[in-house]
Amino acid sequence: MPSDTAALFTARCYCGASRLTLNGAPLTVAYCHCRDCRRWTGAAAAAFAAFDRSGLDQDLGAPRIGTPGVERWNCPDCGSPLAAAFDYLPGQVYIPVGIIDQADALHPALHCHADSALPWLHIGDALPRETGSARATLNASAT
Repeated sequence: MPSDTAALFTARCYCGASRLTLNGAPLTVAYCHCRDCRRWTGAAAAAFAAFDRSGLDQDLGAPRIGTPGVERWNCPDCGSPLAAAFDYLPGQVYIPVGIIDQADALHPALHCHADSALPWLHIGDALPRETGSARATLNASAT
């Protein structure tokens, strides 16, 4: 990802009631094949852009969906996924690429939880495929 700290990204839910402004370039962009992300997004493979949480202009409030170590926010009106945060990725917020207005400029850098990919889904790229959360790689992108 470019390190252009002046970058501004915007995102919005399906109905437009929830809007996000993200200051700074994404730390990384990654596919996630885990079951939780597939269920939360409704996609066969989810794609997220990680941003420094301090660059998010909005207070997301209390998470709408939470499991131990994970917080997820959805639009209160239409239910669209808005953001996720993970205890093992401190200071980062993950925004689904599909809601980002500038999604065409965001190119994934890796596949996380590749061992959980659906067997019929074939994404023919040469990106690194990590089993599990890829937490070391994702945390390294934040430094």
